[in-house]
Amino acid sequence: MPAAPPESLPSLRVWQRKAMVAYHRGHSRDFLAVATPGAGKTTFALRIAYDLLADGTVDTVTVVCPTEHLKVQWSGAAARFGIQLDPSFRNADVHSAADYHGAVVTYAQIGADPAVHRRRTLARRTLVILDEIHHAGDARTWGEGVQTAFDEAERRLALTGTPFRSDDNPIPFVEYEEDPDGAKRSRADALYGYRDALADGVVRPVMFMAYSGQAKWRTSAGDELAVRLGQPLTKDLTSQAWRTALDPEGEWIKQVIRAADRRLSSLRAAGMPDAGGLIIASDQNSARSYAGILKRVTGKSATIVLSDDAGSSDRIAKFADSDEEWLVAVRMVSEGVDIPRLAVGVYATNAQTPLYFAQAIGRFVRSRRPGETASVFLPSVIPLLSLAENLEADRDHVIKPKSQDEDPELLLEQAQRVLDEGTELGGQRETLESSAELDQVIFDGGSFGLPVEAGSAEEQEYLGLPGLLTPEQVHLLLQKRQREQMAKQQSGTRTEVAERPAEPAMTNAQKRLKLRKQLNALVGARSFATNEPHGKIHAKLRSTCGGPPSAQATIEQLEERIAAIRSW
Repeated sequence: MPAAPPESLPSLRVWQRKAMVAYHRGHSRDFLAVATPGAGKTTFALRIAYDLLADGTVDTVTVVCPTEHLKVQWSGAAARFGIQLDPSFRNADVHSAADYHGAVVTYAQIGADPAVHRRRTLARRTLVILDEIHHAGDARTWGEGVQTAFDEAERRLALTGTPFRSDDNPIPFVEYEEDPDGAKRSRADALYGYRDALADGVVRPVMFMAYSGQAKWRTSAGDELAVRLGQPLTKDLTSQAWRTALDPEGEWIKQVIRAADRRLSSLRAAGMPDAGGLIIASDQNSARSYAGILKRVTGKSATIVLSDDAGSSDRIAKFADSDEEWLVAVRMVSEGVDIPRLAVGVYATNAQTPLYFAQAIGRFVRSRRPGETASVFLPSVIPLLSLAENLEADRDHVIKPKSQDEDPELLLEQAQRVLDEGTELGGQRETLESSAELDQVIFDGGSFGLPVEAGSAEEQEYLGLPGLLTPEQVHLLLQKRQREQMAKQQSGTRTEVAERPAEPAMTNAQKRLKLRKQLNALVGARSFATNEPHGKIHAKLRSTCGGPPSAQATIEQLEERIAAIRSW
């Protein structure tokens, strides 16, 4: 029996109580709870474990999670329910000590020797909590191991904040429903999305500070290329420009880290005194370099977390309980790690899958008190801008029909894409120069602001936004800043037009990018005024004006949509 009396248990949020009622009413063997990062999946699962242990439905609990650090975190959380879980269990141990209620293991442990965990499951009636269940599809051995180890479990409770994958590997113990087109879509038994949690004040709203700028590099063939980050480019040029911006040798990352530190200082001075910042790097060398840059440009030292080991867990726990300002990590803090005071992030990695992005942003949305906002700095490249604009969209894991998977042309395209990406990441290139400017601020799917130079007074007006604001107040302030920028720019144009040389005409690509930003800003303003989702407004515009989605629309079609939405 758990040692904690019922009256001492943590209180549950509304969604947790509803999900608990649904769980106990159904008495089903499998249950999938999908809740946005920061909503309290761990508390919900441990309350279910407490109930099942207390009423004798199960005798033991096994928690499976992605990383070693999360094992410690789960064990500590369970102890608050009077449930003692062994976080140091190893496959060679075979059994935990008799005074434990169960153990916490990783998916890698299950994949390494599923027979050990199958024997443990068969020996006693077991509740298996599968944390971030989508990881069970990461490798064939992991998925098969989870199936082998737990197919005879008394109960299985699957949790995830991101119930989707970038591939067609099925997630074990998840039920799929067939769509009319033959695709199979994952089905959740309890669902609590980011938009719902935002409305309830359970999570923070996120402002994305998107930085563009110039990127110039030399290829392995000796060619020198220069582009503006964020312009419509080929996939290869976007990737190389992105890498140039993130290169520690260039100025772009230095200017962005300096800006992020100013934002963090602003938050700490205005109501969030313990606010922390996280720089997410692509690899260990970059992480060390970014920590060095932070020290040089701000004079501040950072905690560095490079790998999934016991030492890293200790460093994360120490940082979480301190008031230190900066943490630099590779992938260790991308999922599940609970540091509620993180409020500023620098997305300094080339990862662009919806799954990784959602997990990374989930580190900054955990709400502690009303009015807190989070700010994430990222490169102004179309893949990330699209993910930022659609942060609130609920996703499922979709397995496409076999006929699509086996299409020879599609398989050839996928193989070629993998080959190209591998070449990009491994190819030699030399950064010649880079610079940053604040391109736009994305909030609630809308785009605000006009491009301003890094280090300028106009940039500081955005970096200095108060940290304790309601989403409505954030909207109003961003709109006010944008109006002031536009008025200042128009005034400057009128007074200086005679003195300035004529600017070169914009290319079609530049015009299209400018019009798309303008359209997105208008859609964001209408969404705020009417509470309609951005996607619905875009769909109305397409229905009224005709044409494809904005990314494929012509200049004339974009102009027509801008005129249409202004007339509404």
